[in-house]
Amino acid sequence: MASRTTIDLACGVIMAQNRCSQDEAMAVLTKASSHRNQKLRDVAAGILGRVSGGAVSTHFDP
Repeated sequence: MASRTTIDLACGVIMAQNRCSQDEAMAVLTKASSHRNQKLRDVAAGILGRVSGGAVSTHFDP
């Protein structure tokens, strides 16, 4: 679930930057993941790291 939080946050960043829907933002993430041959969570973490200017940690309580 922690990686899902990272993906959702990155999706929100893409939505804000591109003024697009959640489905479109997820498509952007998925396409970037595929083209870079990286896991989706790693692409998402990279986006959050660039936006925040450093390492990002997520917290999830089940």
